[in-house]
Amino acid sequence: MPKMKTHRGSAKRFKKTGTGKLKRSHAYRSHMFANKSQKQKRKLRKGAVVSSGDYKRIQHMI
Repeated sequence: MPKMKTHRGSAKRFKKTGTGKLKRSHAYRSHMFANKSQKQKRKLRKGAVVSSGDYKRIQHMI
């Protein structure tokens, strides 16, 4: 059986941390910032960890 190919769209969106978790960025961060509060924009800057329910599926694609 041949090797599985990496899903390139997922590879660009998710990065592995040193402990093996998957890091992701937040949605709603590309435009229309005048409608968002400063607090919301500030919280969107930081990355987040992929939830446990999605981890296995995304891990399979990377």
